[in-house]
Amino acid sequence: MDGVVSVFPSQQKQLLTTRSWDFIGFPQDVKRAPLESDVIVGMLDSGVWPESESFKDDGFGPPPAKWKGSCASANFTCNNKLIGAKYYNADGKEVVTEELSARDSGGHDTHTASTVAGRAVKNASLFGLANGTARGGVPSARIAVYKICFKGICSDANILAAFDDAIADGVDIISLSVGNLSPLDYFEDSIAIGVTTRTLDLLRCNVTCLCDILN
Repeated sequence: MDGVVSVFPSQQKQLLTTRSWDFIGFPQDVKRAPLESDVIVGMLDSGVWPESESFKDDGFGPPPAKWKGSCASANFTCNNKLIGAKYYNADGKEVVTEELSARDSGGHDTHTASTVAGRAVKNASLFGLANGTARGGVPSARIAVYKICFKGICSDANILAAFDDAIADGVDIISLSVGNLSPLDYFEDSIAIGVTTRTLDLLRCNVTCLCDILN
C-alpha cells in the first residue's frame, strides 16, 4: 500500500529517566546568546506540572513567530515559557484514574523538561540533600508539552501522533525519554518509524530529535 511503512498493533512503552551541568563543565555563569529564547523544545513524555518554578515566564517576551501550536488542555495554564500543551489518548486504554490533560501526575516529564530548559531555581534539594540551584541546560528556551504517557504507559499511537503535531507546530527539538525494556524489530518500533519516516520533514523543518537508548 502506497505511503504505508508498516502495520502493527499499538503496543505500550515505559518511561525511562543539581549538579549535572557543573559536572560536565557547563557552569551557571556560561555566556548565553539571545537566540536561545527562540528555541522551542517539544517534550513527548508524561506532561508537566505548570506551576513549577522551573516554568515561570518572568522576563520572557511572546513566543517566536514560527510557533503554530496551542495550549489545548483542561486544568493547564501556558505562558511565554511553557508555550504549548497537548495530550493524547488514542486507544483509550491508559487512563483509569488519571485526568485527561497535559498535567503531570508522576513527575517524569516535569523532571526531564526542567533538565532540558528549566529556569534557575535556588535552594532546590531532595529532602535537604544536594542543596543548590536547579536549572536546565538552556534556561531561556521555550517548552511545548506533548503528553503521550498516562500512569507510566506510553502507547505507540500516541507517540506517532505527537511526532506529527510537534513538527507541524514548529518545535526545534523533540525530546523523547520513553522506550522498551528490550529491543524491537524496526517495523514494530514506533520511535524508530517516527524518526526515520519523518526524516525529510525533520530536515526540512530543521528539527533535531533526541531519543533515549535505555537508562
